[in-house]
Amino acid sequence: MKISRHIHRQIRIKNLLHTTLWLSVLFGLAWLSTLRPVHFDISAGSRNTLSSVSQNVLNSLTDKIVVTAYIKKDPALRSQIKQLIDRFKLHKPDIELTFIDPDSTPEKTRKLEIGASGAIIVDYLGRTERINFLDESTLTNALRQLTSANVRWISFLTGHGERSPEGQANFDLSRFGEELAQRNIKAQTLNWADIPTIPDNSELLVIAGPRVDLLPGEISILHDYLEQGGHLLWLADPDSLIPGGLDDYLGIDRLPGTIVDMSAGLYGIDDPSFVVVPKYPGHPITQNLQTMTLFPAAAALQSREESSFVSTVLIKSSDKSWITGATAQFDADMEEREGPLILAYALSRQIDEMIEQRIIVIGDGDFLADAYLGNVGNLELGLRMINWLLRDDRYVAIPVKSAPDRHLQLTPLSVTLMGFGFLLIIPLVLMITGWLIWYRRRRR
Repeated sequence: MKISRHIHRQIRIKNLLHTTLWLSVLFGLAWLSTLRPVHFDISAGSRNTLSSVSQNVLNSLTDKIVVTAYIKKDPALRSQIKQLIDRFKLHKPDIELTFIDPDSTPEKTRKLEIGASGAIIVDYLGRTERINFLDESTLTNALRQLTSANVRWISFLTGHGERSPEGQANFDLSRFGEELAQRNIKAQTLNWADIPTIPDNSELLVIAGPRVDLLPGEISILHDYLEQGGHLLWLADPDSLIPGGLDDYLGIDRLPGTIVDMSAGLYGIDDPSFVVVPKYPGHPITQNLQTMTLFPAAAALQSREESSFVSTVLIKSSDKSWITGATAQFDADMEEREGPLILAYALSRQIDEMIEQRIIVIGDGDFLADAYLGNVGNLELGLRMINWLLRDDRYVAIPVKSAPDRHLQLTPLSVTLMGFGFLLIIPLVLMITGWLIWYRRRRR
């Protein structure tokens, strides 16, 4: 049958209309997918899906979240951060992520005290949280901290030469007080000469390296506070006085001298009196803490066997450390104690069925001072200590999801057979096959 020119034209128009229709349908479906995207996580263990805890936190947030990553132009690292934020944006689209190269804004970077490793600032409702290591747990917990609406009060003892949250000297704690205020934790000074008691709204007492001893009446106030189950943070600097026999009450001895840590040189620190702590014993305070901390001029501590408190090691120095008074080399003849040495203890005891008393004793207060607070993970560790002492145990440890088939376990026999097959059998089979092909062609 011969197709006329008119029929041929109709067929072409019909095919064009069909093609246009199908392309319109495909483009329409693509456009609809941008409005309501649908995602399926088919990975083992749902590794690419946020945990239910993170989803609940995101669902409770009503305003916009701004995440600013001060990270150098490292495509691989920035891609990892973006992938994690994208997983959060699936449940809360109004999350804004911005990358800033710290070298491009030196003044702002210096003001925020962002080091070479960078930092991530999370902003919500005008409040900020700083993250030095980003994963699902740290970001979720930063968001939980930002949404906390309850105002809590802590008291810093003054009148004995202590570090003050209101002072402006390098050894004072004013910047730490400002960081606490951003998290709805208000720091107030307490002088027992003016107010011979501890305010009812105070949930924590901080004793930050007194230079003179407490008066008998003040010692009585302190002991009554502890007997009633009050929480305490004691910054026991090497050159500070021990207030009112507090070491005997807690069962914690501060050893004489300061700690020398030769491993600090591995991190570019020439002064061996700076103790660098890259890893921590297991405790809720340091759980998932990935950044190192720096302790200038720290004293070593030792717990007594007989004590009413349960003591847990919180921070300890490296094996390359020791206690010294003057020399920069370990001398066994001088009866110097070799590391690792304990810098901090977390103490607890049950007052009654409802009250658990919590106390932290740490042999250095400089790590929270204005001069050193911005170093590595000092601020994060200080905030974690305060939250634990305030019984804020909301920190979420999200388990790492892993695929069950990422590792292949082979027996020695299987490895031998595989090696024998690849190195001998397969080459031999190929040689025989090639010889047979050659032989058949030759006979033709």
